[in-house]
Amino acid sequence: MARRNPRIFLNATTARFSGLLVALMLLSGCSSVFFYPDRVTYITPDRLNLEYEDIYLDTADGETLHGWWLPAEAPENSARGTVYFLHGNAQNISSHILNVAWLPERGYNVFTIDYRGYGQSTGDPDIEGALHDVETGLRWLAEKPDVTDRPLYILGQSLGGGLGIALASEWTHRKEQPRLDGVILDGTFSGFRKIAREKLGEFWLTWPLQIPLSWTIPEDYEGVDHVSRISPVPVMVIHSVRDGIIPFHHGEALYEAAEEPKKFLQTDTPHGATFVIPGYRREVIRFMEGGE
Repeated sequence: MARRNPRIFLNATTARFSGLLVALMLLSGCSSVFFYPDRVTYITPDRLNLEYEDIYLDTADGETLHGWWLPAEAPENSARGTVYFLHGNAQNISSHILNVAWLPERGYNVFTIDYRGYGQSTGDPDIEGALHDVETGLRWLAEKPDVTDRPLYILGQSLGGGLGIALASEWTHRKEQPRLDGVILDGTFSGFRKIAREKLGEFWLTWPLQIPLSWTIPEDYEGVDHVSRISPVPVMVIHSVRDGIIPFHHGEALYEAAEEPKKFLQTDTPHGATFVIPGYRREVIRFMEGGE
């Protein structure tokens, strides 16, 4: 029996793997660039000495979303407002909760959900599904009596910021109630296509396909094309010069495209670590309270 050349075998295996990877990316419309969910519970709010309530919401297309409602640490009916937190693309709400765990002590309610396929939420993640999910969460808040009579803010981090731009621009454009009082974008990319192209270009296997694969993402989702429609709701763009995941120029592009009123906060932390720094927390509070 003839011996198989190990080099030929390795090349053939690599080629098959490469072909499978490319095929999967084409079939998923580059979703793998954006979504890295898991179902591990890393921490729950009670471990942080926070009151919370598990919330389960049904979507129009048959999925069930899980979220947490964290009431403000304030006398009854005296919360300063509510922050709707949209987390980044990895893991689930239990790994992102520290980003907003400081807000109840400052007098703000917090509501956060897991997109489909994340944590306890059912389904599989994709861009259109996630956009439906974040709207489902906001509509739940819009029907909550202790929310509608107080300021309401969207805080989107990384992927959550991309989803938040689409949600806030449509909500404002349609004059939905309650009116948003502010949108905060932390470490957010300027467009789904743009960041997909950049990330695909970083890997030798997908570098030649960065343009054709990025074009599988509908052009309707580019944040720079929609952030201006959030006005007259104030927008705060936060971006770190040391962000190794979403380069700084994405924050600059979003700020440039946004209409007044707007504010830019340049930070100096790793991606997703903004709120480790008390000074950055204070800047967000000042923004929400109408400070300069």
